[in-house]
Order: sequence, then C-alpha cells, then structure tokens
Amino acid sequence: MKIASFNINGIKARHPALCDWLDEAQPDVALLQEIKSVDENFPRELFEERGYNVETHGQKSFNGVAILSKLPLEDVTRGLPGDDADEQARWIEATVVGETGAIRLCGLYLPNGNPCPGPKYDYKLAWMERLKARAQLLLEQEEPALMAGDYNVIPLDEDAARPEVWQEDALARPESRRAFREIVNLGFTEAFRARSHGPGHYTFWDYQAAAWDRNDGIRIDHFLLTPQAADRLVDCRIDKEIRNRPKPSDHVPIWVELDI
Repeated sequence: MKIASFNINGIKARHPALCDWLDEAQPDVALLQEIKSVDENFPRELFEERGYNVETHGQKSFNGVAILSKLPLEDVTRGLPGDDADEQARWIEATVVGETGAIRLCGLYLPNGNPCPGPKYDYKLAWMERLKARAQLLLEQEEPALMAGDYNVIPLDEDAARPEVWQEDALARPESRRAFREIVNLGFTEAFRARSHGPGHYTFWDYQAAAWDRNDGIRIDHFLLTPQAADRLVDCRIDKEIRNRPKPSDHVPIWVELDI
C-alpha cells in the first residue's frame, strides 16, 4: 500500500498540479494538508473520477485536511481530541483495509507557531501535547497506525540547508524539537530516517529569495509509524521534482510503501 502526504497550499490553486501528480504517482491513499476550503467547496469530483473516496475536514481560507483513498474509509473522525474549543481544521483520521490487514491513518497539519514567543507558539506547543496524548493511545492499541503530514518541525540541524537562519523560528526552537522528539520516543519510527540518512533531504522550499533554485530547503513533512506499521515498512521517499513544475506548492509529497 502506497500512502502519501502532501501539503498542497490551497486546493483551488493547486488542483491541476495535484491531479497530475496523482495520475503519475498513483498512491493508494493521499493525506492532504492546507486545502484552504470548506467541505462543500472541495472539488471532490476531480478525485472521485480517479477512483478515490474523499473525506475532508475543511475551514474557509485557512488550514484544512483531507484523505483521498482508493480503498474504503472506515470510522472517519475529525479534530484532534483534547480541546473542544479548538475550531482549527488540522486533524483527520480513518481506517483503511488492505490485502493483508488494516491500518489507522491520521492526517495532520501542525500549527506553525510564529511569531514566537507569543500566543501562536503557545497554541503550537499545546497542540503538540494533545498530539502526544493521541499518539500514546494509538500505541496502546498495538495495531498498525501512522501519523503523517506537515508537522512544521525541523527535527535536527541536518534537516535544513541553512540551520543557522532557523534557530529562533518556531519550527526549530528547542521546545518544538523537544516536543517532537518526545512523541517519537514514545515508540514511533520516523519512516524517512529509517530509510535515508544524512543532510540534503527537504520537503519545503519557500517561494521567496529563490529558495528552490538554491536548494535552500527544510524537512518538515513526516511519517511516524507505530511498531506494527514500522514492521511493514518497505520504503519512504520524497517526490522532490514536483517542486520544479508550474504553479507548485511550496511543499512536495512524501510517501511510504507498507506491506499491507
């Protein structure tokens, strides 16, 4: 089963590029972030005609997550538990059943947190505490599950082309990295680092200052796998070349292949 994550930075602007990539890459499941659309305006027919079941958790102009799946989606839930007052659309879950078993998929768009310090950074850290609680429950189920999406966290200096410029940014501050590390250390496998090592691997390049041309990127899109999912990991890769196409997102897809 090929499962991808892609922050598309607006479905209205990116649906041609997204459809082209889907036609080429043929993921069984795609977890999308920043759809920037309310549910009723999401162009689901574009994906349904490609054989995908569509579930969204949208919000006008901001945020928003979705799941596209060629397999039936079961037990779909929306919103990260732990704060009933949180109205930001950043979390969606569903179960898909493959040829040899089922897996729980959690798609997320973690808060950016800038400017920091400040209320936006406080919200980010609080959200990560809620994420940690949900992660712990996933582990307790002792079943294949993953949490994937735009984490807005640069885990290590080697995950940035110029780590020095990110030191005071919410994506790389020690508190953000510590919170991410605490989640991974519960017992998750960071899929990309299980397959690839060293610097130079990025999933985001800013639109400004010719970042793409200079390969001035960062790696902030991640797959975290429970032990039962990690046991089935075949591969994890980044589709970097998508960033060089017309009207691209500032992110590129990352995907895992699991023996499910």
